[in-house]
Amino acid sequence: MQTAPSTISATPDVVDSLNNAPISFFHLRAAFTAGMGFFTDAYDLFIIGSALVYIKPAWHLHSHDIALLGSISLVAAFLGAFVFGRLADLIGRKRIYGLEALLMVIGALACAFAPSFIWLLAFRVVLGFGIGGDYPMSAVLMSEYANAKKRGALTSLVFGMQGLGLAFGPVVALTLEASGMPPDSIWRIMLGLGALPPLAVLYLRRTMPESPRYKALVLGHADEAARDMRAYSFGQVQSAGDKTQPRRIGLMEMLRDRRMLLLILGTGGAWFLNDYAFYGNAISTPEILKLLAPSSSTLTGSAWALITFAVFAIPGYLASIFFMDAIGHRRLQVLGFSAMAICFGAMGLLPGITHEVAPFLVLYGVSFFFIQFGPNCTTFVMPAEVFPTSVRTTGHGFAAGIGKFGAFVGTFVFPLISAAGGVKGAMLFSAGVSVLGALLTLTTLPEPSGKTLEEISGERPGASAPTWSSPQAQASAAS
Repeated sequence: MQTAPSTISATPDVVDSLNNAPISFFHLRAAFTAGMGFFTDAYDLFIIGSALVYIKPAWHLHSHDIALLGSISLVAAFLGAFVFGRLADLIGRKRIYGLEALLMVIGALACAFAPSFIWLLAFRVVLGFGIGGDYPMSAVLMSEYANAKKRGALTSLVFGMQGLGLAFGPVVALTLEASGMPPDSIWRIMLGLGALPPLAVLYLRRTMPESPRYKALVLGHADEAARDMRAYSFGQVQSAGDKTQPRRIGLMEMLRDRRMLLLILGTGGAWFLNDYAFYGNAISTPEILKLLAPSSSTLTGSAWALITFAVFAIPGYLASIFFMDAIGHRRLQVLGFSAMAICFGAMGLLPGITHEVAPFLVLYGVSFFFIQFGPNCTTFVMPAEVFPTSVRTTGHGFAAGIGKFGAFVGTFVFPLISAAGGVKGAMLFSAGVSVLGALLTLTTLPEPSGKTLEEISGERPGASAPTWSSPQAQASAAS
């Protein structure tokens, strides 16, 4: 009777099984469950730009009121990412997965019935807090469920639902604007519809299993993790004698570690710079189009926004899903920032470009393609890879929170820069931000593509990576 080679365990342990498991229905279910949150995130954050067209005259808002209402959810998201990210490392991913979605439901419904500007601000804070919490929860759970080979694609698939949310917003705006409804009803329906997607997946979120990596590597409950994995068709999994002893890193230990601080700077800083450019441009799209064509109607502006997102942004998300792992996560982030800098620079420097709608929209659209096929996806994926398991959602929460602060800055400052320096000034500033993003990525972040989470974080350096096989194949190898 022959035995399996000593370097490959006949029955792989929890971590090796996860790293080598083929894509299954469980992975797709997890991606859908997490992705619906990001569909909602995008819709809720960006629909406010269309809603403000109707809220502004109804409530006689000034420019600073508009800037605050457009950005307040992002400030709350900044806090929500920190709080939920830390809680998920302290008490477990499963215990709070779904709570952030519930906050999004409550926040969106409350916004639809807001009686005044102050109340709408308060309800957008509740909504934003839930949105912020969704970032570390969904990213890290998907990353920890995924195998090493397709981790970038699976985590990008979650984030790619943001593209559908971006496109759905203008569709809703166009439909309501063409319906002839009263303006007060239009904006309330726009905001209230954001409650439906997270409401639809609340049950699925609460029934997802705890991350097996968290159970095995942080809690030391390898037996439970193995049982969970067998229940979700991961084959036979070894529970006893896992190769790594449980290890929990404290928050202060994390913040005193030079490598961890560099990772927070790299992931959070790049996310900040990306979100400045992305949110500043995307939420301000209706205003940008108004500056380009002052005589155009609100309906025309919504149609242009829809075309831009559908033709350029959604293909960018799809390209990230299919090619991120092949290109490399860090390399794709640098490529995207560089292409963004070129597009924004051209929009700011080419003579007469801001007076020609069609050429400007083409360049504007190409910049959106490379935002998605680049840092908008990779800044979401990489923080879920580079931190150790016991502080992974904390690290992602730091990065996402810093990123959402960048989105707040972009949303608040972009209209002010546009008012002072015109569209050209705003685009040139975005070009400079993009150059900084490429440089920061190159100098602070490792390339995680093709490596296991444990190799990247240093939890299991040099761990064997046996090829996943079915229980039948394992029995055959053992004999």
